[in-house]
This record gives sequence, structure tokens and C-alpha cells, in this order.
Amino acid sequence: MCNFNKQNEETKALIHLFMTKCADALGGSNFLLGLIEAMKDKKPNALMHNGCKIESKEARISWNKIVFKDKLDILEEIIRSHRSSENHDFNILENDSEKKKKKILNMVKTLAPIEFTITPLNAETAEEFNFKVFEIVKDDYVKINPIFVAMFFCSVDFTKKALKHNS
Repeated sequence: MCNFNKQNEETKALIHLFMTKCADALGGSNFLLGLIEAMKDKKPNALMHNGCKIESKEARISWNKIVFKDKLDILEEIIRSHRSSENHDFNILENDSEKKKKKILNMVKTLAPIEFTITPLNAETAEEFNFKVFEIVKDDYVKINPIFVAMFFCSVDFTKKALKHNS
């Protein structure tokens, strides 16, 4: 998931488009990278930040619900197990253990309503962007949004590669 070179062309194009539009709205690539670095500075993870928002000098990312450690641990385990995966369409519900599958379903129900908004702090370029944790949520199929993973779990180098990508 966090190896840009192993993504398929469709996913690369999607991440490139989103990151480019976001960077343009914020005033440039350095402003987007600054926001991501501000998110990385929040420990243990920005998603657990009490204010449900993080600001850099040029932008703010906010969300409508705090993520607690138990749900974050499940999500991190899924992402870690697929970190260098070439399979971008993996179903996070595919699990041998019914107990784990139940924990994953509870995490999905908790995190599915969360929406992230990236807002430039410069009022002249006020163009917001929204994204969610999951791209697809069906009864038997759940796919994590690659934009969400890129923003919260991948390195700044991943974003740099996405911004430079030519489709």
C-alpha cells in the first residue's frame, strides 16, 4: 500500500490527481508536504489527536470524530500486513479468524462515517477537499481508500512520488 511503485496505474493516477489538486489548492506541493509533515509530528498517530484537526502554516486537515487506540491498532495491523502489497484491491474482511473478522467489522462501522476535510488557510484559494477512510463498504467487501492511507500512514516520499507521477 505504501510502495507507490507497486500500485497499479489506476491507483497511481487517482493518488496523483488527488495530491496534485490538493497541492494546487493549497498553493503548491511544499504546502501539502508541510501539512503531511505536521500530521506525522503528532504522536502516536494524528488520527488520535483530541482536536480532530491538524494545521500547518498553509493548511488544515480536520475530521468529524476522534479515532481511539483500539480501532487504530486494528487499522494499522491491516495496513502493515499489506504495506508492500501489489494487490491494491484487497478486501480487509478476508480473514481466517472469525474473531478478527468481527473486530475488523466493528472498526469499519466506527470509522466509515468519518470524513476528512483539507482546507487551505489562505482565504483567496479556499478550495476544500474531502475524503473518507474507506473507498468501498459493502456487506462482504471493504476497501481502504488509498488517499487516506497516503495521508496518514505512508511516508512523505510516497507523496513526492505521487506528485511527480506521469500517467
